[in-house]
Amino acid sequence: MNEFSMLLLSLVTGLLLGFLFFGGLWLTIKKGVSSRYAFIWFTASLLLRTGIVVAGFYFVAGDRWDRLLVCLAGFLIARFLFTRFTKVGEEQTSLIKKEPS
Repeated sequence: MNEFSMLLLSLVTGLLLGFLFFGGLWLTIKKGVSSRYAFIWFTASLLLRTGIVVAGFYFVAGDRWDRLLVCLAGFLIARFLFTRFTKVGEEQTSLIKKEPS
C-alpha cells in the first residue's frame, strides 16, 4: 500500500476507535446511572474502552508518528460527530427551570 492509503486507513481506524470509545461511554452512562452496581459499570467500561483505544493507536501507529497523528485526528473528529448527533435539546437537559417572564 502506498503512504496515502495508509494514512487514510489510519484516519478511518481513528474514526472507528472514537465511535467505539464514545459510544461505549454513552451506553455506560445510560445503563450505569440506573444500575445498582454503577461503580462496576463505570470502572469496567473505562478500563475496557481505554484499553481498546490505546491498543488500537499502538497497532495503527507502528513506528510512524504521522499515522498516530492522523489516527488521533480521526478519533477527535469522531468525538465531535458523536457529541453533535447525540445531543438532546438544551431545554430538555437543563437542570434549572427558567421562570416564565
